[in-house]
Amino acid sequence: MTDKYDLDTLAVRAGIQRSQFHEHSEALFLTSSFVFDSAEQAAKRFIGEEPGNIYARFTNPTVSMFQERLAALEGAEYCVATASGMSAILACAMGLLSAGDHIVASRAIFGASVQLFNNILKRFGVETTFVSPTDVDEWEAACKPNTKLFFAETPSNPLTEVCDITALAEIAHRHDAWLAVDNCFCTPMLQRPLDLGADIVIHSATKYIDGQGRVLGGAVLGSKALMEGVYQFLRTAGPTLSAFNAWIFLKGLETLRIRMDAHSAGALALASWLEAQPQVARVLYPGLPSHPQHALAMRQQKTGGGIVSFEVKGGKPAAWKVIDSTQLLSITANLGDTKTTITHPASTTHGRLTPEQRAAAGINDGLIRIAVGLESVEDIKRDLQRGFDLLP
Repeated sequence: MTDKYDLDTLAVRAGIQRSQFHEHSEALFLTSSFVFDSAEQAAKRFIGEEPGNIYARFTNPTVSMFQERLAALEGAEYCVATASGMSAILACAMGLLSAGDHIVASRAIFGASVQLFNNILKRFGVETTFVSPTDVDEWEAACKPNTKLFFAETPSNPLTEVCDITALAEIAHRHDAWLAVDNCFCTPMLQRPLDLGADIVIHSATKYIDGQGRVLGGAVLGSKALMEGVYQFLRTAGPTLSAFNAWIFLKGLETLRIRMDAHSAGALALASWLEAQPQVARVLYPGLPSHPQHALAMRQQKTGGGIVSFEVKGGKPAAWKVIDSTQLLSITANLGDTKTTITHPASTTHGRLTPEQRAAAGINDGLIRIAVGLESVEDIKRDLQRGFDLLP
């Protein structure tokens, strides 16, 4: 099916498996285990001689439908769905790396990802070197004989810095390493990292793939051979995506194109308005010509996406005043929702980093991140203006 249809059609139709009841909407299979026709069939399925469902920790028809649909959208051979975006990163690392291996990672990544690399994987003998997301020479210089994985977010959270996926893939492959790209901010509707040379795509499906802030989930995608190790880790350790959450994600994918276009249009309008506000020191949005990687973003992405970050003059007191003055926007660290969210990264998503780590990542106390939802942009502007009016 993937060779015949556009992404919009795949988002609605790919991966459908109908039961004997011939349902039109995808079925939700709420069961922990599956019954076999015979002991022989059970034995064959457990050792992989016969395909079929076994136990919901690692096989479920609803989860399989979600995996197949997302794989079709990303242009991947295989997808392993997980319980959350962070468990997807963990499954990728645990499935592919061993003690003594080395990771080169962008320092402009989600705070929990930094904690995972620095505080957890390090305890198991996997070291990480953090480098600039935009200076490819730093990635090259950081490589060691034991480097196995490059890890990047693009655009990054929360500064929307854009990595050159093709350039990073070339460097990684020259050093016999894999490039993993967190595609959470763009989704396959705006960017397909595998087409640009990446080996692995990672998602927090909690964000735009759901689109309404309802459930948690994640995914790791790549070639069948590469994903085998990730699947075996999931089968054994069990960071499993529930069938219900997979069903929600299937429904979310059906409207992904429409939503991403709307989020992007609203974000561009808001970012342009923010640039004209005297209380704002700078605006970071890949769709703006003022963004440092604007040209690269427009080559890799279809639009600038739905995330806008900006710095207000006056540091943390000013940023908190703007946030606390809102009446419409939701003060929460989640993103990718139909409802616009606003957060202060330095004290929330990246609050566990040291001040030195935040400074190295470019996250200062005046920074505010907005994930633009589907409300009227004019109403969002008016909500922010309440706080701006209170600043000098």
